[in-house]
Amino acid sequence: MEQEYLITDKADLRFPCFVIHSDNVEMSDGILWLDDQVLDDKNMQGTTLGSRRIQSPMTSIYPLRYMIEDITGLMRHKGKFFIDSNGKVFNYEKTETVKVHYHKIRKKESREEWKGKATVIWLKDCPFPFAEKRPPSVEMTWAGVLYKDGVPMAIYEFAEEKKKSTWRKI
Repeated sequence: MEQEYLITDKADLRFPCFVIHSDNVEMSDGILWLDDQVLDDKNMQGTTLGSRRIQSPMTSIYPLRYMIEDITGLMRHKGKFFIDSNGKVFNYEKTETVKVHYHKIRKKESREEWKGKATVIWLKDCPFPFAEKRPPSVEMTWAGVLYKDGVPMAIYEFAEEKKKSTWRKI
């Protein structure tokens, strides 16, 4: 039976997401439990997981120690079980293999009006720029780019020197 607190379509994800240690979750009286600890209290007002958790009078709140900010972070993480900001639990299985090619960073643009929002990164031999939340440090002069079906899709990592092309499961 389809349960309202489980995500089946990844398009429904709302970031940030948080790592949980299992998918042994159970909804009871508006409270989402994970191994006898409260993961989400749907009885509280609020549209986000965080706002409901902070209001909950329950004392046994499950600690969310690791936050995933975007889809690339989800691809990098080794965990399998997560909860998104809506309070939906999901299992992220890495099933697809993609190539990683390294490109020299040509230019980093951080405009004053973008401050805190994004840094635009231009790469050699890449037809379009990538937006990153944080600019890479000055030592990082190469970017490892994930390629899906031969098309660059996202920056996977930054490196101080060029690495050999490789692959990753996402």
